[in-house]
Amino acid sequence: MKPARLVEIKALIVIALPLIFAYLADVAMIITAKMVVGRLGAAELAAAGISTDLSYQLCIVLMGFFSVVGVLVSEARGALNRGRIVPELVRGMILSGLLGLAVTLVVLNLGAVLRALGQQPRVIELAGPYYTGFAFAMLPIVWFGVLRSFAAAMMKTGFVLAVTVVTVILNYFLMQGLVHGSFGFPRMGMAGAGIAWALSMWFKFLCLAAYTVFLIRRQRLPLRAGAIGGPRAYGPLVKLGLPVAGIVAMESGLFAATSLLSGIMGTVELAAYQMVMGWIAIPFVISLGISEAAMVRVAYFVGARDPAAARQAGNLGMLVGVGIPLLLVVIPVFAPGLVSRVFLDPGDPDFEKIGALVTTLLLIAAVFQVFDGLQAIASHALRGLKDAVAPLIIAGIGYWLVGLGSGYLLGFHFGWGAPGLWGGVAIGLAFTGTLLAWRFERLAKRQLPE
Repeated sequence: MKPARLVEIKALIVIALPLIFAYLADVAMIITAKMVVGRLGAAELAAAGISTDLSYQLCIVLMGFFSVVGVLVSEARGALNRGRIVPELVRGMILSGLLGLAVTLVVLNLGAVLRALGQQPRVIELAGPYYTGFAFAMLPIVWFGVLRSFAAAMMKTGFVLAVTVVTVILNYFLMQGLVHGSFGFPRMGMAGAGIAWALSMWFKFLCLAAYTVFLIRRQRLPLRAGAIGGPRAYGPLVKLGLPVAGIVAMESGLFAATSLLSGIMGTVELAAYQMVMGWIAIPFVISLGISEAAMVRVAYFVGARDPAAARQAGNLGMLVGVGIPLLLVVIPVFAPGLVSRVFLDPGDPDFEKIGALVTTLLLIAAVFQVFDGLQAIASHALRGLKDAVAPLIIAGIGYWLVGLGSGYLLGFHFGWGAPGLWGGVAIGLAFTGTLLAWRFERLAKRQLPE
């Protein structure tokens, strides 16, 4: 029997609220890092930004893959199968560790990727010292994502928030110190920024790992000999995780491609892209926290064999998750100049050109952010139903064919530049979000008894 709407909204908020603030703290960490590096100049900001984008997108794909650990754990909880919980986590940590090491090697060779993608020589030169240090943040970022999914499934997300807030403070001091030589640190410039990221991410992961061990022992969750199993035991994780990773890759690849196309347009466009993304991340991560809560609630009710409650959890998640970005639309509409002043020194020679472009892009982003939230929550709700292949197809068409295709035509062929590129992406997200929401409702209804 499905719970009352207010009860379900409360459950969603209990899971989502700490995650939202933790994600916002992550955004604050990225914003402060860009602010620190931005004081070196617009070219340095562009170089660090595109390196972070490309590197972090790889981690985001893996975190999408292993977000299904939360689905499997939550489903086991709903089915009252305590013996499945820890083995699902351990399998996720083992596989994510192997893939995290592979991503580290890719990031260490990011210069070749940037050259192949046609980025400006000056940007590539400046990026080298940065991504060399940033590469060693990849593994803890991926592992932290697995543990965060586990905490969400266990409805214990408060510690995630606490450790993330502490890491924001730590990262600022390390970043300011190692980049500019403050607080008695050696002045290392771009290299210091990459090292600061790596140290901060290892700290964050190790703290959550210690808490996870404590949580498992406190709840006396069993891990019997042989429970992890052989290669076949990884089947459910891989079967659901691969298409989910594909969906995330489609989305993150869309933004990475937008970043690269902005870089091809010029340094001004790339710097403006980095600034606008600093704002866009705020409403998106609010929706992302709600989407993770919706995902684990849907999966929990699937495990409990309560399809009506699963449908309600997903629909309420979408309703709440779209309403908040709608409220945040007023900021880019009425205070667009604030973003430029936050990220770039007004004395920079390109400040006026970049600021004017940022103002235009933020107006497009006001519409963009609402549909970005919808597609994130609908996609996660479908993961809770273990539906990922059809959403992957929808994402491929919506993000790339509709979104990037129309953005490329408007930006390059019709000569609208960065506004045309962003307008196309907004169209693609609206298309994708609408179709995913429709599919969830259709599948959830189908599972209800006649």
